[in-house]
Amino acid sequence: MIKFIATDLDGTLLTNDKRLPAEIFGLIRAMSERGILFAPASGRQYANLKKLFAPVADKVVFIAENGALVKYRGETLHISSVDDGDLRHALAEIRAIPHLYPMLCGETCAYLEDDVRPFFDYAMDAYTNCVKVDRLEEIIGRERICKIAVYDEIAAAENCIQKLPSRLPALRTAISGFDWCDVSSPDSNKGAAIRVIRSRFGLKREECVAFGDHMNDFEMLVECGTAYVPANAYPPLKEQFPVIAANEAGGVLVKIKEILSQSEIGRSL
Repeated sequence: MIKFIATDLDGTLLTNDKRLPAEIFGLIRAMSERGILFAPASGRQYANLKKLFAPVADKVVFIAENGALVKYRGETLHISSVDDGDLRHALAEIRAIPHLYPMLCGETCAYLEDDVRPFFDYAMDAYTNCVKVDRLEEIIGRERICKIAVYDEIAAAENCIQKLPSRLPALRTAISGFDWCDVSSPDSNKGAAIRVIRSRFGLKREECVAFGDHMNDFEMLVECGTAYVPANAYPPLKEQFPVIAANEAGGVLVKIKEILSQSEIGRSL
């Protein structure tokens, strides 16, 4: 029986214009009534996720910052922060590559130093708590940093991911969107967050379902007994996992309804 469902947001649950389908709130309440725990799993910050899911915030476990931070009813279940020395080195390497713009994603707030458009607008839209500073180094040591989000003016797959990993061998660099890469501690990913949640709530792998559309979802997909990717997912993922309808067609919502229906049948039996 399914007891846990996790889904990525951008490109998976959200529509192409970044809207959260209102129908999800009723589905989360229905899942909660059936003993199914729901987790939005995103590269977004906790403050943004909590605001997005405000009507049902007490019924979900939040996987934020691509797995570096896990929160449940205000309690921090897990945080994976980047070492201060690694942060300074990473910022220097990122700035050395043209067309890249870094921002530090802390436990409570995000920080940027550039106001170049559209980077600045994207950051302010995606991060509820976001502050511009003169220099990112002034934040190091003041707050635990979950990751460095890197905006790529060209395209993450063509530029950032081709150049950063070799410069930052001690850290994990992963594509998190068409024009974004995330730099984090080596053990920081959504799969690690799932393991924390499984341990905390006594969940078996086969009781867990995950949905994701990009490579920053890969570890989460393999950590769950059942995994799906939408038709709009990154092509290599579609070769490894069952494909459902695209995000714009509400593929995740349809599959959750199927799971709830099966759960109801199981109850009646």
